[in-house]
Amino acid sequence: MGVTIKSLAEQQKMREAGLAAAQVLQMIAPYVKPGVSTDELNRICHDHIVKAGDVPAPLGYGAAPGRPPFPKSVCTSVNHVVCHGIPGPKVLKKGDVVNIDVTVIKDGFHGDTSQMFYVGEPSILARRLAETAHEAMIEGIKLVRPGARLGDIGHVIQKYAEARGFSIVREYCGHGIGRIFHEDPQVLHYGKPGTGMELVPGMTFTIEPMVNAGRAEVKLLPDGWTVVTKDHSLSAQWEHTVLVTESGFEVLTLRGGEM
Repeated sequence: MGVTIKSLAEQQKMREAGLAAAQVLQMIAPYVKPGVSTDELNRICHDHIVKAGDVPAPLGYGAAPGRPPFPKSVCTSVNHVVCHGIPGPKVLKKGDVVNIDVTVIKDGFHGDTSQMFYVGEPSILARRLAETAHEAMIEGIKLVRPGARLGDIGHVIQKYAEARGFSIVREYCGHGIGRIFHEDPQVLHYGKPGTGMELVPGMTFTIEPMVNAGRAEVKLLPDGWTVVTKDHSLSAQWEHTVLVTESGFEVLTLRGGEM
């Protein structure tokens, strides 16, 4: 699937889908507390999305040889889970950190976003890691404008995280998005300035750095979806869907007061 340039009408549809996804994360925040299971968080998100008349994009997505479709409506990645954690009976406890990744289909367009949540008071390391992942994402977003290159974004994210003693996951990246969940371009969270695809107005894609407290290496679990750090260190991720405008960028999944 190539890069799609969205018309003004399509950009408005993307805004609406992005807002719907952002609202799911705002809604679920009070429920993220000790004693709740990740399956319960999934159920609450699913019911909210469906009640709004929208579709949870992950549910039934991505069947491949040797891998079943994703069985839940959101991803819940706890502690050393890097991404694509499958909600289940796991009960959250004080000190856990969890990424909830939401993708909503609204009127045929996708809005994709994720956020780190603290379960009670996190460790100093966990807080630093989550804050660094968020700040690195914001640094990358700030570079989005016509004429910039994807390598510029990847470079600043990598530099920011590594300067704070953390590492960037290489195997998973951001992606173009629109009517299709995952389309071109691939948005790497590492790279060299001045390299990669040049950005043009109307492009929409996600920026979603995965930052590890330890080494960058990850492994895929036998369920075909869950990705964890190879050294069992903590991992953190944030994600926004971004539109390239004529003069810069617009964050389509922005939550109040975030930037």
